[in-house]
Amino acid sequence: MTKEAKRMTDDEILAVLEETQAIRRGHFRLTSGRHSDTYIQCARVLEHPRLSLTLAAETVARLPEDIQQAVDLVVSPAVGGILFGFAVAVALDKRIIFTERENAVMVLRRSFEIPPGANVLIAEDVVTTGGSVKEVESLVLASGGEVLGVVSLIDRGGAPVFAAPFYPLLHLKTPSWEPETCFLCEKGLEIYAPGSRNLAKHPV
Repeated sequence: MTKEAKRMTDDEILAVLEETQAIRRGHFRLTSGRHSDTYIQCARVLEHPRLSLTLAAETVARLPEDIQQAVDLVVSPAVGGILFGFAVAVALDKRIIFTERENAVMVLRRSFEIPPGANVLIAEDVVTTGGSVKEVESLVLASGGEVLGVVSLIDRGGAPVFAAPFYPLLHLKTPSWEPETCFLCEKGLEIYAPGSRNLAKHPV
């Protein structure tokens, strides 16, 4: 993003999420396993290519300048992080690859490689605790790369379990509970798991 480009405020970013119906209400099982009455469906925002590029450019513009200049490679976890990661890579003009799970383990497929010594920026769509991000982080380190930071469209306000610095575009703290303390479960409300780990069970 150039210095002359129009910057976005947090209120404008939140308005975009609401206008694209990316904020959903109901009873959801998050990727972390926790339950919530709010689900951020970033795929609804990422349906719009130009808007995705604008949000990614704003994300990159908010990064410390030394990180912007040092990134060699963007890595995203499939499936949710791929589109946003691509947009971030466009903003940085860098390569992007993505990780996938094979037998429940995060791996690199499709001949993707992380060169030893590569400076990596991890891009995810939504982070609650960052379990998927931690898996990607471990994979990068095992490959000999260095994780400069983690970016996401939304930080849901959970305590991150990964070690790298975190630079979310928007902090949007939403309530979540462990399954055994979920009042929505007590009410017997149907639960949905829209996250990519559960697509086969809940195609919503």
